[in-house]
Amino acid sequence: MPENPVTTRDDEEPVLRVTGLDVHYGIGRKRHRALSGVSLEVAPGQAVGLIGETGSGKSTLARAVLGLVPAGGGSVVIGGEDVTGWSRRRWRAFRRRGVVQYVFQDPLRSLDPDLSVQDSLAEPLLLRGESRGAAREQVLEQLERVNLEPDLLPRLPGELSGGQRQRVAVARALVVRPRLIILDEPVSALDAANRVQILQIIKDLRDAGTALLFISHDLGSVAGVADRVAVLYQGELVEEGPAGVVLRSPRHAYTRLLLGSVPTLHAPSASRQQRQALRAQL
Repeated sequence: MPENPVTTRDDEEPVLRVTGLDVHYGIGRKRHRALSGVSLEVAPGQAVGLIGETGSGKSTLARAVLGLVPAGGGSVVIGGEDVTGWSRRRWRAFRRRGVVQYVFQDPLRSLDPDLSVQDSLAEPLLLRGESRGAAREQVLEQLERVNLEPDLLPRLPGELSGGQRQRVAVARALVVRPRLIILDEPVSALDAANRVQILQIIKDLRDAGTALLFISHDLGSVAGVADRVAVLYQGELVEEGPAGVVLRSPRHAYTRLLLGSVPTLHAPSASRQQRQALRAQL
């Protein structure tokens, strides 16, 4: 564990507070520890980048925060409410309030293929009892916020490009005005031009006061967005701190391994021998 969990600004109550979170899969001899004692916080207007290899526990943490997998220990507090161990019924009501939203890596997982963009964006508002007129106004507002034209509203997800679908997914998360958005690898499937557009939208959300948990293995994207970085390795939080500090001067061997695997304009990625040497320190 790092010396301190990911912390908020001193004068603000965190929107998300995860404390000592444990998650296990399976039972008996097949019991697998997915997360162990993970603690982090995200404040309003703060973006925390959560990085690690595939299988490190990043998506499991997101799913645990959203109540999609049960916590085996510890607690999750969102917007001042302890949501640990809630029933499906309580979670359903909480999600409809729109406090927290989730943006998937693949927007086709979150967008109904049979619903138009208009209907998909308006659906959460109508479920909350808003009128169709009020819902349409908010849909148009959020569509503009993610740089999409209104003429896309009648289209189905399958009729959009990958970048357009991802922006629709972000707009759907925004339409309920959440306090916290969890973004799970939101740009990994996009080309460079669309990646830049989505990252700019994410930075604008942060600057507007939304709390963001940005999950990614793409250190370049994290560096451009995150205020703080948390590093997961085999289900444990092994390093955290201001993004510039962690990415320039990593303390943990695993963080150095991740950084050493990324080629830059000035230097190639670490050699196989160098990566093996770093792994030997883990």
